[in-house]
Amino acid sequence: MAHNSRKPTWGSGGSGEIRPQGPTGFEEEVRRLGLNEQTCAGSRELKKWCESNKDRCYIPQWLLKQWGLSVDPDLST
Repeated sequence: MAHNSRKPTWGSGGSGEIRPQGPTGFEEEVRRLGLNEQTCAGSRELKKWCESNKDRCYIPQWLLKQWGLSVDPDLST
């Protein structure tokens, strides 16, 4: 068995952020709708998508807060 000499980032006090290799579902939807950070909050289509996917997909906290949406922690993975 090979020994992995790299230190894990979780639990080390660093940023510890783990990002998927490709764009998130949210990022793909933003791109599909032709939006950017400044236009996201005004998009009815994006808000509808976020309402449907908030418990299973990453959505930025600032946008959830702006729209008054909350995530059910029991449904999130």
